[in-house]
Amino acid sequence: MKKPLALIAVALFCAACAPAANTTPAPAEPTTATPSAPVSLSASSGPQAPGGTVPPTIGIRWDQASKDAAEDVAEKAMTDFARPGLEEKQWANDLARWLTPQATADYSAVDPANIPATRVTGPATLSVDEANGYGVMAAVPTDAETYTVQLLRTGKESPWKVNRLTPPAS
Repeated sequence: MKKPLALIAVALFCAACAPAANTTPAPAEPTTATPSAPVSLSASSGPQAPGGTVPPTIGIRWDQASKDAAEDVAEKAMTDFARPGLEEKQWANDLARWLTPQATADYSAVDPANIPATRVTGPATLSVDEANGYGVMAAVPTDAETYTVQLLRTGKESPWKVNRLTPPAS
């Protein structure tokens, strides 16, 4: 008689240790996928994921004030950049006010003595992508030919910041 009680006790003990069965029904599979965020674009403004689509505008519409501000920043940044005779620390500090954080890090190691341009010779002209109000390319003429300046902003009211100053192709 003791043996059956011991077997029952062992069975109950094992049942208590076993994982419980999941009684919650599995969620139904969605019939259509809905994106949780807008498509992220690559540097060439194409979708990064195959099959993605580019929305007609990406958050910010261009207006004349945005264009004027971008041209102004491109010219001022290039003016501060094209000073090869300036002491390195002063050059880097003056230029940093126009730069994105990444560009500040990138240009901190530049020796201004290696920059061929010494002055801006004309106004900046923009290559505007009307579908993307967050970035723009500006052509800025200098005495060492035309530099391309990439400008970015994080919102309509945010200031334009220079992300890259590209010298003319040699």
